[in-house]
Amino acid sequence: MIRDIGIMAHIDAGKTTTSERILFYTGKSHRIGEVHDGAAIMDYMAQEQERGITITSAATTCYWREHRINLIDTPGHVDFTIEVERSLRVLDGAVVV
Repeated sequence: MIRDIGIMAHIDAGKTTTSERILFYTGKSHRIGEVHDGAAIMDYMAQEQERGITITSAATTCYWREHRINLIDTPGHVDFTIEVERSLRVLDGAVVV
């Protein structure tokens, strides 16, 4: 079964940190990337790593039991709200942090 899940909240709430933990605990990643170190997998752009914020929605796939989960980490800053709105169209559900 495939599920498209978004992670949403206001800025600095921990969306990317939550996404990094999900990737680690599902076995997709072998380390927990930290936003403040610029080592988060979901924040792949140089500007995101320098600023410590998510600018564009980032998607990845992980597996949990018999489910394929398409995880979308969305920005929290109000300037990038359009990224969140575009993600809403494809989601089955969301985690609000």
